[in-house]
Amino acid sequence: MSAPDPDTAGCPVGRGARLPYGGSDFARGARPAPLYGPAVADDPHGLYARLRERHGQVAPIELEPGVEAWLVLGYGELLELTRNEALFSKDSRHWRVPAEGRLAPDSRLLPMTAWRPTLLNLDGAEHQRLRAAVSDTLAQIDHHQLREATEAAANGLIDGWGPDGTADLIAQYARTLPLLVFTQLLGLPARTGPRLVGLISHFVDSGPESVRASAEFQTILVDLVRRCRTAPTADLTSWLLAHPAALTDEEAVHHLVVLMVAGNETSINWIGNTLRLLLTDRRFRTTLTGGRLTVSDALEEVLWRDPPTQNFPGRWATADTVLGGQYISAGDMLVLGLAAANADPAVHGGASAAQGSLGGNRAHLAWGAGEHVCPAQHPARIIVETAVETLLHRLPDLQLAVPGNDLTWRPSPWSRALTALPVLYSAFTPPRPPAPERSPWTPSSTATRPPAPPSRSGSTPSDATSTARTPDSGPQGPRSWWSSLAGWWSGR
Repeated sequence: MSAPDPDTAGCPVGRGARLPYGGSDFARGARPAPLYGPAVADDPHGLYARLRERHGQVAPIELEPGVEAWLVLGYGELLELTRNEALFSKDSRHWRVPAEGRLAPDSRLLPMTAWRPTLLNLDGAEHQRLRAAVSDTLAQIDHHQLREATEAAANGLIDGWGPDGTADLIAQYARTLPLLVFTQLLGLPARTGPRLVGLISHFVDSGPESVRASAEFQTILVDLVRRCRTAPTADLTSWLLAHPAALTDEEAVHHLVVLMVAGNETSINWIGNTLRLLLTDRRFRTTLTGGRLTVSDALEEVLWRDPPTQNFPGRWATADTVLGGQYISAGDMLVLGLAAANADPAVHGGASAAQGSLGGNRAHLAWGAGEHVCPAQHPARIIVETAVETLLHRLPDLQLAVPGNDLTWRPSPWSRALTALPVLYSAFTPPRPPAPERSPWTPSSTATRPPAPPSRSGSTPSDATSTARTPDSGPQGPRSWWSSLAGWWSGR
């Protein structure tokens, strides 16, 4: 990027004239920073710091060649953005780029920005109607049974690993485990799991296959809704269809997309990033095994430093305005810079979020703010925390099989996700007979322990790495619960 004119830098709509995205910076030959490619994958924190230094708390970016937007980097600015839906709408039909014919029909951005009749894309009373349907549906999940189902799926995956003491915790664990649970939650047959993994990855990465994957993914869910409408069972899909909000089949399908993509993909990344922290950060691993910090603290650390969704589209300005000192035009798109806002020096007394421990501090914006905070907070926490704790109980001597600096990230502008996490371990447990199949959302007479009561503080101590869990070792000790996750889907 060339140096901006000191008189007009950071004034994208110009002074006294309506200019395209980027305003006077573009008019004088500068290009916005691309929010795609190697920079956003290899060193996103460096990218956000450079953008903040040059443009302030709101910076012009490019989402793909010829498609510009604003990246909100500031903590306070992101709060302002998410709390004012009258001025910054969730309805992408306000976006002037496609209205001006500047978004290609096969744009990789379409799956993440196209308008759908969901709580993500609506404001006001209609948003509240749909949000109530999703919230009430999720509230029917039995958390104890969800934890049991997640633990059973985790143990099954670990038991399936070979006897050589090697595994890839992304491909063989994090990427598979949440989907095993979500397919049961929604009432999908287990055999669709592997197919859905690939489709969702293409969908959220805005890659070459994203449009095709989006259509195929939706076809699977259309068939599911039709089946549950005709023959309802004890699953999220049937409960959603039965809600008094009276969702149409189309509305139900789109909300299942939201649940699967936001819930599943975020869980995958949260698990992977937490395991990476425990395996690469000597300070954190030492204090964890020493008993001073818990798995819950590790989850919080990740939400501050490497949240599973680092950027989220978006908001659309309904009128000309100013945000963070930048002139925003009606129809402009604003991207929520969740990771950047968490690292805002203004929030940390001038220091970076990377300095010192943030355990116990839940003021991060990893899950957004405002009226569109997602209602799936409790199930999300249970799945991720159970996945991490079960793995550490079973294989307490996990260690990286490669240097930490050799780990690579997926090239997604939205997700913060590792491509692989290869590990070595010695405490291999022989496979066990499979447990009898049953719905995890209905009462069971085979439960071996009562539900663990929620912790008011959300930080019940647990030495997650003290012993390896074997088929004969009995139930695990109590785990910490987190009852105040600010929301699942970023800034909704």
